[in-house]
Amino acid sequence: MTADLFVNAPCGLFARLPAGVDPSSLPRMPEVSTYAIIQYNGQNLAGWQRQSAARTGQGELEAVLERLTGTRVVTHAAGRTDAGVHAIGQTVSFAVPVRWNPKELLRALRALLPQDMWIQRVGLAPPGFNARRHAIARHYRYVMGCDPAACSPFRRPFEWALCQELRARDLKRVAEMLLGEHDFRAFSIKGQDKPHYRCKINLAEWRERDDGRGFIFEVEADRFLHRMVRLLVGTMVDVGRGRRPVDDVSHLLTATDNAETSPPAPPEGLYFVGAHYPKLDEVTDQ
Repeated sequence: MTADLFVNAPCGLFARLPAGVDPSSLPRMPEVSTYAIIQYNGQNLAGWQRQSAARTGQGELEAVLERLTGTRVVTHAAGRTDAGVHAIGQTVSFAVPVRWNPKELLRALRALLPQDMWIQRVGLAPPGFNARRHAIARHYRYVMGCDPAACSPFRRPFEWALCQELRARDLKRVAEMLLGEHDFRAFSIKGQDKPHYRCKINLAEWRERDDGRGFIFEVEADRFLHRMVRLLVGTMVDVGRGRRPVDDVSHLLTATDNAETSPPAPPEGLYFVGAHYPKLDEVTDQ
């Protein structure tokens, strides 16, 4: 009887360890720095970051990598998405034994990951590359449904089913206020131990959806605080509904807490779009 554990074999084939063999007792092979672009439907995930008693994106990916390599593989992602948040371009870095070339690893990951996760690309990265520390910008998208059909079970899991008209002009005005470097303490959850709350936003814009069913908010910054995008969207939508004056956003950018910030937008409409890395521009995908 063999153990249900795969280890890397020549040419990326799968081999099984005999029962009772501890993978950690095997000699450690030289490793190569690797990155992957992953997509996932966050509907049934408790976020990206590994948790001991919940299903997460990091937990699922690391379990498959351990199954393939026979050793624990620690991954680092560009953004730590919350429960229910989706990703269409999450960058993840890790190291794998040199026998695993990007092409074979891509094939294996696609075969073994659950159906709500998919690997878009695998490539070689510079030595020591870390998807979180080395990102110079991160991009999020928020999708809003303003028509009654947004409540459809085929749309509700992937957008905010607001089912209410918004004032496009006000949305665009408040988005422009976010550009540049500001203190976003009012748009972060309480209890965060941060050296500072300043973020530099170089893209913040609302646009009408091509299907005419609502709006999309695009935002890119050098860093984001925990739940920052959802708090921003929740507050801006209240402005678009006429529940708050436009100037409220400018006032909140000077606030010292989030006491006057609107509740966060629901996670279903939020997508991690991608991150930017100057070092990866020089690497050829395999």
